[in-house]
Amino acid sequence: MAGKKQFDVDVALDAAMVQFWRAGHADTSLDDLCGATGLNRSSIYSSFGDKDSLYLRCLDRYAARYGSRYDQALSAASEEPLQAVRAFFEVTLQRIADPDVPDGCLIAQTAMTAPALSPTIATRATEALTRQHARLRTALNAARLTEREAEDFAIHLTAVNQSLAVLSRSRTSQRQLRAVIDISLNALSGALGRG
Repeated sequence: MAGKKQFDVDVALDAAMVQFWRAGHADTSLDDLCGATGLNRSSIYSSFGDKDSLYLRCLDRYAARYGSRYDQALSAASEEPLQAVRAFFEVTLQRIADPDVPDGCLIAQTAMTAPALSPTIATRATEALTRQHARLRTALNAARLTEREAEDFAIHLTAVNQSLAVLSRSRTSQRQLRAVIDISLNALSGALGRG
């Protein structure tokens, strides 16, 4: 039938997302995207728009996929705050250990290269980091920390989470990554104990 897409949009978006994640926005060409997705240029443009539009869709897809996992991990924060935050970090560690996806984090990678990207893409990365901070702050508020402590720990844990992604790109071991997490959880445990 004329005009009907002859490919799975979700599969193509996942392939493009992995390509951008692996190489970054600047180092991913349209030819790279064609090779990754199996689509020709006209199919990419007609289905997803230009490279920046496709990147935004991939960034949103990434944020939604892992964001829902983070939300699930933090859902028990009011009853078991330390276990919930540990589960939050496990989402990141599982992603890092997944052989089917590149090392690092597409959002962290985007944020680090934001000055070289379009303002729209840079803003979208900032929004994703803001959502991460907000989900942690909400969970820590539910754990009965003071507003100030919840805010401080939320920004700290957001930074730690992003640093795990950066460290994974340099082949830091799981043992070392877990040590970073344990230090943050020990600090959080102390704050919860004072509450």
